[in-house]
Amino acid sequence: MLSTLIWLPIFGAVIIALLPKKIPANQIRFASAFIAGITFLWNIFILFNFDIANPQFQLQEYLSWNETLGLSYQLGADGLSILMLLLNSLLTWIAIYSSSKTTERPRLFYSLVLLVSGGVAGAFSAENLLLFFLFYELELIPFYLLISIWGGKRRSYAGIKFLIYTAVSGALILASFLGIVWLSGSSSFNYDVISTEGISLTLQLILLTTIIVGFGIKIPLVPLHTWLPDAYVEASAPVAILLGGVLAKLGTYGVLRFGMGLFPETWGLVAPGLAIWGAVSAMYGAVTAIAQKDIKRMVAYSSIGHMGYILLAAAANTSLALVGAISQMVSHGIILAILFHLVGVVESKVGTRELDKLNGLMSPVRGLPFISALLILGGMGSAGIPGMTGFIAEFIVFQGSFSIFPIPTLLCVIATGLTAVYFVILLNRTCFGKLDNDLAYYPKVFWHEKMPAVILAVLIIFLGVQPNWLVRWSEQTSAAMVVNVSTQQSVQTASLVMGNE
Repeated sequence: MLSTLIWLPIFGAVIIALLPKKIPANQIRFASAFIAGITFLWNIFILFNFDIANPQFQLQEYLSWNETLGLSYQLGADGLSILMLLLNSLLTWIAIYSSSKTTERPRLFYSLVLLVSGGVAGAFSAENLLLFFLFYELELIPFYLLISIWGGKRRSYAGIKFLIYTAVSGALILASFLGIVWLSGSSSFNYDVISTEGISLTLQLILLTTIIVGFGIKIPLVPLHTWLPDAYVEASAPVAILLGGVLAKLGTYGVLRFGMGLFPETWGLVAPGLAIWGAVSAMYGAVTAIAQKDIKRMVAYSSIGHMGYILLAAAANTSLALVGAISQMVSHGIILAILFHLVGVVESKVGTRELDKLNGLMSPVRGLPFISALLILGGMGSAGIPGMTGFIAEFIVFQGSFSIFPIPTLLCVIATGLTAVYFVILLNRTCFGKLDNDLAYYPKVFWHEKMPAVILAVLIIFLGVQPNWLVRWSEQTSAAMVVNVSTQQSVQTASLVMGNE
């Protein structure tokens, strides 16, 4: 089942790339959307064949690949990855469907998007560390090309910066994976057979720190974030949706899966620092977003802040906090996708993203009233207004983290309040007031341009009103992860006590 999520988009990318040049761009877009849609429907079928009562890996596949290297084609999904797979396939379809019908070099563009989707699905379902790394690196060049070819004026700079940061991230992660296997004496990179118990605490801390920094670049966390504003702003709206909605989740997923999962003994030692780091990122993202004049850059900085909540929840290591972290990953992806899509629509119709030049878009005659209404809804979701999925995810994170790290949690709550501030600034300047130019009649927004945002808006409200559809998939896996960490820490404490005696 899981292989289909990986290889259908990849084979689809090959087919799209080999299509004759004479085929119109719109038809290539339709074919790509069809492949992405089939992948998404298959993912829904997998979701309903997933046993939420089982915290372990399910739907497993195994194929021996290279015994000498310890590399195998081993796939599986649990409560941590199943929703990430669904988010990836959904946002891939959204990105393809929301792209322009006249996209230049359409065969290359859509084949790269599908290749990214297959690679990300492989990373989320890989149970072998080397296999994860291969899929993790698979998206590097496609994203670089998507930014550098179809991006804005500074696309080359943004693309190269993304390439360098992501390459460093991959190098750190690979070094840590190799260190884990070599120091543990394991002959395999399979996740279920690797144990770090025999490695000294000092070496474990070094390896764990390397993993956190490697994935922290991808999230990204302050001060490893400087590639993000340039990449998000210069990328086209569909590519920005994939960057923020999907790619960043590989970072948080990696911290939970390989940081907490492989280093339960030392996780408690780094947890206080991670909680502070998450709070600093949340505050920095919120404060910096307030100062932005470009609405796309404002949304980009808001993403940094919201990812900090996930790190706080991971540090707290309670089952409620981890459920909140996974819910926040999904919620953040959906909300960021609707915001980037709507910003793209506004830019295409009005010709600018500058707050000082935008106003009156809510005008029912000459403005963009429906797009403005959806933008308000997206802002409310990001600000954590009750009834939206953003509120549910953030509330669970804060509820599960406060008893462990009260001060970092309070700082994140303040950051949530600041989120409301900068979105009020954005919406007040963009949607309300009078149009400066009495002759400004913006082009009509067609239904196909509205539909991706409508679908995402329905999800934001539905998952906010019915949060059980969001949280139930990860409850058992989150509880099992907490038990694993707590058990190992108890064993470590007992050993230290006996040693002192």
